[in-house]
Amino acid sequence: MSTAVTIANQAAGLVFRVPLPPGSGDPEAVSNWVRRASDAENAFDRNQAGKHHPGVRISIVTPSYRLSAWLRLCIASVADQQVEAEHIVQDAESDDGTLDWLPGDPRVKGFVEKDQGMYDGINRGLRRAGGDILAYLNCDEQYLPGTLAAVARFFEQHPQIDVLFGDVVLVDADGQYLYHRKMQPPLKYHTWTCQLSTLSCAMFFRRRIVFDLGLLFDPRLRDVGDGEWMLRLLQRRLRMAALGQFTSVFTCTGANMSAGPNARREKRELFQSAPVWARALQPLFILQHRLRRLAGGMYRQQPFAYEIFTRASPERRLRFEVSRPTFHAPR
Repeated sequence: MSTAVTIANQAAGLVFRVPLPPGSGDPEAVSNWVRRASDAENAFDRNQAGKHHPGVRISIVTPSYRLSAWLRLCIASVADQQVEAEHIVQDAESDDGTLDWLPGDPRVKGFVEKDQGMYDGINRGLRRAGGDILAYLNCDEQYLPGTLAAVARFFEQHPQIDVLFGDVVLVDADGQYLYHRKMQPPLKYHTWTCQLSTLSCAMFFRRRIVFDLGLLFDPRLRDVGDGEWMLRLLQRRLRMAALGQFTSVFTCTGANMSAGPNARREKRELFQSAPVWARALQPLFILQHRLRRLAGGMYRQQPFAYEIFTRASPERRLRFEVSRPTFHAPR
């Protein structure tokens, strides 16, 4: 018995695969449904992995669920990059109107299927990706003009680098500037005992991390999967670098997941998994992190401008001038 219904839109280049819920159909498929990320590292199904297409330099994955208005802006910010890119939207059967327009959008490859959460959706999209460079961009995030060209150029000029970080502008729901974050490659014990010091919307990584090393996100996590995944990359001693320019925008919509009780619980559990000696030295890791940022100029920024799509202007980027930049989040 088939365990899914497939809906194809050849004109838009879309294939929507909607699985039936666990418990019906092929037992192996149901088993895969609940497979843990730690298992996936050792049993990566290469037959299901996205075929590599040399013509597609960058693949972007966007996990989507009930964020139709924000998803439109996210897609627009990838589509106008002037760089050949594959944009995969992995939607978890949204019922907010997303599926009224997503199947007809020729700018993306859309897949609609239930998942176990955001990180499971990201994993599904990454497995389907065909680019040399991979990234994921949430619905409430955008790329700034010229981002993907700069990223592709950096990776071409630095073949030894596995992971690249850009700087981020954080804005309110209307696109107005709140503050910014400059990025440095994270450090292992600071990430383990404190928090991840980078933002995923400005992170780009080589294909081999997923397809050769099998490093996927843990689908059991809901909020700190980025930090846990980054810790595994740091433990593997993968080579990382900072681009040193603004690449991305993170929208503080008021509904972002990282401040809730589950996020606090998962952060506490990640902290408790660190060695006892590392937990005891947490204050020193915090001091090291701050001094390193100070020495690297992370707290300095000249006035600048950024251009993004907004809900009031979904078809055209609006320009925002920042006369007084700050790295402090508003209280």
